[in-house]
Amino acid sequence: MTSELLINSTRERVAAVLKAKFPNYIDFGDGSYAVPHGSSSVAVLVRSYTETDTMVELIAQIVSGADVTPDVMHWMLRKNAELHFGAFGLLFDNTIVYTYSIPGVHLDSEELESAITSVAVIADHYDDEIVNMAGGKRASDL
Repeated sequence: MTSELLINSTRERVAAVLKAKFPNYIDFGDGSYAVPHGSSSVAVLVRSYTETDTMVELIAQIVSGADVTPDVMHWMLRKNAELHFGAFGLLFDNTIVYTYSIPGVHLDSEELESAITSVAVIADHYDDEIVNMAGGKRASDL
């Protein structure tokens, strides 16, 4: 179990980067944030990981209400193999997401900025493609 000290330290580092690099970020007041980008938004969460590290999870909601057929799932698995990092996934209600996680204790600002920007760009690009293929609504349509 990660100590509260490490979790709070990571949250402070994440908040400082968001304030400096993403001035339109939303702070939910509980250590979680959102970074809007185009038609998508990236949730940034600090989680417990090990006794000596935390995990910063980046989760972009891609499409809600899509018809998640075997063809759509096959397409997502193929894309997961093509993309350099992160992965498409399904939430409990079949919302399609794109996620990426990075260790947080030694996280530097450039690494976090790059990760958030990359997840946001991927989400903003593929949400239109998935809506065309499977219907549903992008994050900005909700």
